[in-house]
Amino acid sequence: MKREEKEVVVDELRADLATAPAVIVATSAGMSVNAVNALRTKLRKSGVKYRIVKNTLARIAMQGTEMEKLYPSLKGFTAIAYHAEDPVITAKLLTEVAKTNDKLVIRAGYMNGSVFDTAGVEALATMPGKDELRATLLGTLNAVGSTFVRVLAAGPSSFLNVLNARKDAISA
Repeated sequence: MKREEKEVVVDELRADLATAPAVIVATSAGMSVNAVNALRTKLRKSGVKYRIVKNTLARIAMQGTEMEKLYPSLKGFTAIAYHAEDPVITAKLLTEVAKTNDKLVIRAGYMNGSVFDTAGVEALATMPGKDELRATLLGTLNAVGSTFVRVLAAGPSSFLNVLNARKDAISA
């Protein structure tokens, strides 16, 4: 790889990592080509970027940032995965694949200035994602309006039930 190409890779990686809310470092050494292609396809469908990078280029891209804490996990065959917005989706997908393919090994994760190990990435994977949190919030907001309308309708409805019961009592 020529120096100019390396500089382009470092600049792209630095720009992507600067905007990513979470980064996961893994290795897929020993995986078959078909398995890696299936992994890439699955990640790409969810908007997750998965890059195999040289460790020195990754270190240069992380230099001067809080991600320098990931240096110890940059050894051997290294892959970096990240999503532009959702920190959880990357962890979920990689953890799911790692459970079925023992060749994919998650080494470390980074989020909000903290580095965590494989167990931390698995814990992150159990958290609800951005879309799930949005759905929960919308459901909560919608429930308030629905409950309010039911409370307003309960008075006249109950009064009508009392009148009907009285009418049935009189006619009986």
